[in-house]
Amino acid sequence: MLIALCSVKGSPGVTTLAVALAMTWPHAESMRRLVAEVDPSGGDLAMRFGLPAAPGLVSLAAAARRTRDPAVVWDHTQALPGGARALVAPPGGTHARATLSTLVTASDVPLLPVVARDAGVVVFADCGRVDPGSPAEAIARRADALVLVSGAQSDDLAHAAARLGELARWTPRPGLLLTGDGYPTVDVERELGIPAIGRLPHEPATAATLTGHRQPLARRRGNNGGLARHAAALARTLAEPATPIASPPATTPAGVPGVPAQQVRRPGGVLITPPSNGPQPASAPPQTRNPRRNGNQPSPAGKEPRA
Repeated sequence: MLIALCSVKGSPGVTTLAVALAMTWPHAESMRRLVAEVDPSGGDLAMRFGLPAAPGLVSLAAAARRTRDPAVVWDHTQALPGGARALVAPPGGTHARATLSTLVTASDVPLLPVVARDAGVVVFADCGRVDPGSPAEAIARRADALVLVSGAQSDDLAHAAARLGELARWTPRPGLLLTGDGYPTVDVERELGIPAIGRLPHEPATAATLTGHRQPLARRRGNNGGLARHAAALARTLAEPATPIASPPATTPAGVPGVPAQQVRRPGGVLITPPSNGPQPASAPPQTRNPRRNGNQPSPAGKEPRA
């Protein structure tokens, strides 16, 4: 199984999510799990986990010129905590992009999607920000599921909305994952016309721990592990066979300024169109919502307060 994880703006935690999913994947003891850094802006895992630069993406790209055997992928991976493996990319963007371009053009079908076809394998492809022309697109287009990770502020959602329709056509199983504070999940779903598959809380301490950074004891004591629990729930959802997704409530959307109406393809090729009501004018600010509510509950229109 190949799961592509990507964003369209900023750094909303794609690498952290890839590692978290690998660590919390159901029945992990019977699965070969691979976190593959195919982000053209460069990799972070080697630095975060204290791994050597090789073997990794660079050595695999060289090997892919000589063989089409997908088993060679595992020869260029390194161990992560919890039994998963990592295909680490070089940190520099220029080097990483050139290496990734070599890897995806070395054969008709890139090796990573081929190795992910094995029943006992799940590959988490950290595609980073998928700008138009990204060499990671060749891998993301062959994914069994694609998760678009987005913040929930106005600018994040405007960028996500502009690419949703295109990205949904890349895979039979697209999903929008929200992170952090911002507009309530229910309002985002109504405005974009597509259900979110989850929402991850903003927990820097937990995120740092998941990606190899050690935290001071005081910060670890204050960590409630919500991010890990949400990641585990998302892993269970992705591991299950795809099921039809229910439409968001057919009520008037609260509106997210700057977010245009979209047409998004659901599994099965069905096009869904959000309600005809466009975004509310920026001059009509959203109402303040109750700070005790979380972003996954229905609420009056408006943003969630920042933590």
